[in-house]
Amino acid sequence: MFNFIKAFAMEISERIQQSKTNIFKAVFPNTVNHYDTLFGGTALSLMDEVAFITATRFSRKRMVTVSTDRIDFDHPIPAGTIIELIGEVIKVGNKSLKVQVDIYLEEMYSSQREKAIYGQFTFVALNQDKTPIPVV
Repeated sequence: MFNFIKAFAMEISERIQQSKTNIFKAVFPNTVNHYDTLFGGTALSLMDEVAFITATRFSRKRMVTVSTDRIDFDHPIPAGTIIELIGEVIKVGNKSLKVQVDIYLEEMYSSQREKAIYGQFTFVALNQDKTPIPVV
């Protein structure tokens, strides 16, 4: 029994690593507010998309967002910068999983980089009848 649990945990760990998702975007003027920083709603939309991709890559099932935990906007993201969104599964339950998404801000013409925004998203796997099913 112990070997089965150990093997299952290793499989989950491998799937978490394989589902990690990185996406880069340039922050253009059409995505910023009157302060010339990235709209919060745009950031949330991008984060939810990365979280969805991560959850789907992990489970290979139909996933839907059911909640978001605290989203922290630590640093404004100005127009003319590059952002990297990183999604990683941080918790696996029976019918749900949680994905952490971090947004890193990079200056285009320097090596300066800092975490600007982070948050967590919870997803549920659904069957064709839109009934929750196990994620693993």
